[in-house]
Amino acid sequence: MTGELSPIDKAKFVAAKRATDFVEDGMRVGLGTGSTAAWLVRCLGEMVREQGLRIKGVPTSTRTAELAREVGIEVVSLDAAKWLDVTIDGADEFDGQLNLIKGGGGALLQEKIVATASDQMVVIADAGKEVETLGAFPLPVEVIPFGWQTTQALIEETLVGMNVLGRTSTLRMNGEAPFMTDEGNHILDLHVKRIGDPRQLALVLNQMPGVVENGLFIDICDAVVVGHGDGRVEVRDINAGTIEEAMLDFAEEDNLFSDIAD
Repeated sequence: MTGELSPIDKAKFVAAKRATDFVEDGMRVGLGTGSTAAWLVRCLGEMVREQGLRIKGVPTSTRTAELAREVGIEVVSLDAAKWLDVTIDGADEFDGQLNLIKGGGGALLQEKIVATASDQMVVIADAGKEVETLGAFPLPVEVIPFGWQTTQALIEETLVGMNVLGRTSTLRMNGEAPFMTDEGNHILDLHVKRIGDPRQLALVLNQMPGVVENGLFIDICDAVVVGHGDGRVEVRDINAGTIEEAMLDFAEEDNLFSDIAD
């Protein structure tokens, strides 16, 4: 991939590159999981190696921890860091209020714990992740393996009274076996199609026995960095109410990321 990056990879790269501006020397940084977050980890690793940036990274998955160590970032646990300056992570969907659906990669529990333990949460995403209303992307819900079918039935029954369009769910699989999270749990993907009241749904789901956490991130994200395939990037800050646009030049950098896979 020393030649052209695909437009989607350009979008992810420019968002990740711009998001490094939120990171300063000496910070404790939550590192997200997923393809877009992997670009960020690479960019930060390059800054550590080339510019002497000193940060402590708190990864949200074993995958991210491995990548961070590989590129030279000092990795510490959340318990050791206690509190973080910023967490930068991807999202499967975000709306105009910066409410998110996360968990497509299966790391929603650790991602939510880390994001909530941060002064600021910044989401990096390509423009295709923006939606008017959350829900087209299946909503991940982490459940404990014990009695998961009972939990699934309870969830589907509860969805009848919720402001959603679809009420089916599927157990996420990894080949022939159920997908296992880093915490040893299963994930149910809820095919709700459209979520009329994300806040209400998040609260109701988390009151159910058997449910560990859901992939709705409400009032957690402070800013979103949106990358476009032509190198444009915009930063929307929900607290300041500002939108900044810029163009990023990635032509000379893409060879650094030749081994990143989606």
